[in-house]
Amino acid sequence: MKLWVNGGLYDAEEARVSVLDHGLTVGDGVFETVKAERGGTFALTAHLERLTRSARGLGLPDPDLDEVRRACAAVLEANPVELGRLRITYTGGVSPLGSERGDAGAGLVVAVGETKRRADSTAVVTVPWTRNERGALTGLKTTSYAENVVALARAREQGASEALFANTVGQLCEGTGSNVFVVLDGRIHTPPVSSGCLAGITRALAVEWTGARETDLPFDVLDRAEEIFLTSTLRDIQAVHRVDGRDLAGAPGPVTAKAMRIFDERAAADRDPRLG
Repeated sequence: MKLWVNGGLYDAEEARVSVLDHGLTVGDGVFETVKAERGGTFALTAHLERLTRSARGLGLPDPDLDEVRRACAAVLEANPVELGRLRITYTGGVSPLGSERGDAGAGLVVAVGETKRRADSTAVVTVPWTRNERGALTGLKTTSYAENVVALARAREQGASEALFANTVGQLCEGTGSNVFVVLDGRIHTPPVSSGCLAGITRALAVEWTGARETDLPFDVLDRAEEIFLTSTLRDIQAVHRVDGRDLAGAPGPVTAKAMRIFDERAAADRDPRLG
């Protein structure tokens, strides 16, 4: 494997990031995960726009998007994959120990790992921890991901692939790395960004392409929703067949199946869709 690290392409064994990089010491960084297929990418422009928004939210300088594109192309050319997870990480760079940033400049790492197509449906669990819809990092895709690691480990222990959070006022929010949609009376709903969820790229495309409504939803909507599905870069749209101890028979249900079909058709027709 070859990785792009701070301006050049390196073999994995030779790629180095300083142990004093702020992304390592205090989680001062942002990232994007982009779907890579047969040397190409999906929705790269939208992901790079969000990378910039996240960087600005942390007070980092805007990333050089031309360099990021060159890095992505170089990594994909050097590591041919049928289906992969292209990871772009942008950090505060070498800094003093502690929260204060240094002046060495930001760091950029791009890597790709091969993955498999997700199953059509999955199990999820709810967790007792909450998303803070008013926090300094709310809505930013940062490398401060430890609470997601803990919640996802809980899900894996219970035979699920995702954990779902409420926010601090008891509303449905999001998963550790996904957005959540529910079907009520045949209509698709998803929490608004004001709930504290990440403004997912796949989420936005699913809302636009399926006509889903952004709705404040109580967390217990999961107990009565007719259908539930997740969206994310590598899941696209994935049905949920179990939430905690509740089975949703026949998943994907008819509304979710139609949404999956629409998403696949629209994504195949435009590999770099812009968000409306």
